[in-house]
Parts: sequence; C-alpha cells; structure tokens
Amino acid sequence: MTNLTRDFFIGLSNNKLLNSNAKKWGFRLGADKFVAGTNIETVIETIKELNSRNICGTLDNLGEFVSDRMEATTAKMEIIGILNKIHEENLDCHISLKLTQLGLDIDHDFCMENMREILEIAADYNIFINIDMEKYIHYDKTLEVLKILRRQYSNVGTVIQSYLYRAEDDLKELKDVRIRLVKGAYKESASVAYQSKEDIDRNFIKLAKQRLLGDAFTSIATHDHHIIQILKDFVRENNINRDKFEFQMLYGFRTEMHYDLANEGYNFCTYIPFGSDWFGYFMRRLAERPQNMNLVFKDVFYSKDNKLKKEPIILGTLAVTSVLVWKKKKNRKEKIG
Repeated sequence: MTNLTRDFFIGLSNNKLLNSNAKKWGFRLGADKFVAGTNIETVIETIKELNSRNICGTLDNLGEFVSDRMEATTAKMEIIGILNKIHEENLDCHISLKLTQLGLDIDHDFCMENMREILEIAADYNIFINIDMEKYIHYDKTLEVLKILRRQYSNVGTVIQSYLYRAEDDLKELKDVRIRLVKGAYKESASVAYQSKEDIDRNFIKLAKQRLLGDAFTSIATHDHHIIQILKDFVRENNINRDKFEFQMLYGFRTEMHYDLANEGYNFCTYIPFGSDWFGYFMRRLAERPQNMNLVFKDVFYSKDNKLKKEPIILGTLAVTSVLVWKKKKNRKEKIG
C-alpha cells in the first residue's frame, strides 16, 4: 500500500495538466504548509526569522517542465535576482537549483552558459550554489556539468541520493565537493536503486558516516530522528568537528526539530521552496511521506465553516483521471516489454 501511494503522488508530480491547473488555484490546495511563498519578497522575512534562530537557509525557486529558451532565461534572471536580494539583505542563505530549469533538456551549452552567469555573480557575493539532483535520466548529465563547472568555480556542489546503488562510488569521486546527502524523492527502477526503506536508510547512514570522516562539507538531509541520533552519536564518538557538516530539513516539516538541533549547537539549514510552480514539489513531498496528507486534508477540502471547497474537488477529479491514464499506459508498456 505504501508503494502504491508513493507511485500515486509521483504520478501526479509528473502531470503537466495538473501542474498548470494548480498554478491557477494557488495555495488553496494546502501547499502553503510546505512552500514558503510565491516570490522572493514574501520569503525574505521567513529567512530573517530563521537566521535569528541561528538557522541558515537554502532557497529553491521552484520550476517544472521547462521546454524553451525563454523559460530557462527567465528562470536564470529570477535566480540572479534572488542572489542580489540575499546580498542586499545580508541573509545567511544560499541557492538550490535544477539544471533542467536552466535548459539542460534544451541544449547543454545553453545550460552551461546560464550556470556560469549565475556562478560568477554568486562567487562575487560569496554565495554557494547547490545543484539539485533530479530523475535518474538526468543523473550523468548533472554530474558532467558539475565536473566542468568545478574546474572554474569552487562555490558549487550537488546532491547524492542514497537509494542509488552507485552513490558510494560517486561520493568517492566527489570527495572534495560539498554535497547534500538525501535518500531520494523520485521513483527509480530496481535496476539502479534500492526499493525498500530499510536498504535506503542503511545506505544513507553508511554514506553519511563516510562523509563525516572525510574533509569536505556535508549537508545531512533527513527528518528521521532515529538516523539523526545515530549520526550525533557517531560524531561524538569520533570527535568530529561540527563545522564539517550540517543537518538539513525541508521547510514546514518537523519544525521543532529544526529549532532543537540549532539550539544544541549543530549547524542547521532549512530547505525553503517558493514560487508559483509548486505542484510537482508538493506531490513529491507527499510521495515521500503520505502521512503529510493528514496535515493538509482539512485545509484542502474544507473551508473554515466546514463547507466542502469546490476547487479541490475539481482538482481531485483531474488527479484521479490522470493517474488512471498514467497507470493504464504504464501497464501497457510493461505488457509490451
């Protein structure tokens, strides 16, 4: 049932029609619990509040399904605008971005040009840029772009997903690069990725320990308090300097733990997504943890006076229809294969 629910939400995250309609309905679908706002101006106060609690931030200007140069150029200019704001407001914050948003699926050289322009400005401001890892079909291209950029820029790193079999080998190759270690938010096949939570968690802990014993900075991104405790014990037992790593969690998830870890003296970073193109991100968060539906169900379907809302019913109908079509196509491909 858990895997079926996960597949359901990942199927929604990939649906362009739902993504488009979600923009029209805005945050009435409950996404405001996990997405900080629609533009940088609405997010600045959130970052300042986190900074006042000794928590830094990483900003993700959300974007999905970028298919032409104009869209990618617009995304680049928005990211540059965010860099300017971070610098002007003296915020303790860096940026996370996706290469597909900057044209990776359009043209490799075009994407590289966009990244270099961003990194030049970020370097002037001493701001780190993290390249988020996307679906496995983009994995090798992302690492290729990173390696080319690292020849010229030191303020860029990426994400490694512990559900991939190859994660350990890639981390060895990236031993001098700042990395965010995550479990993985996409649905990947058993040919490239572990499928069970137990295997993914086991690999995550193993890789985190290896990174902690190395020299490069690591962002340990998990909401699992059991894993966090294991790693806290490991840090203490091995006398590891806390300046070598940070814990990282998503905005809106287990917020009290954010504050507790920062108060305990650990470096802590909150991943802060924002923007109007929020639907795919929101669905992947529900895929990772279907229990999150309990947090938004009432807000999504009922108004304050307990009346059923109209828009979510429409979206729900579209969602179910889309997933049924998706599952039908998937089953047909499996039969053919």
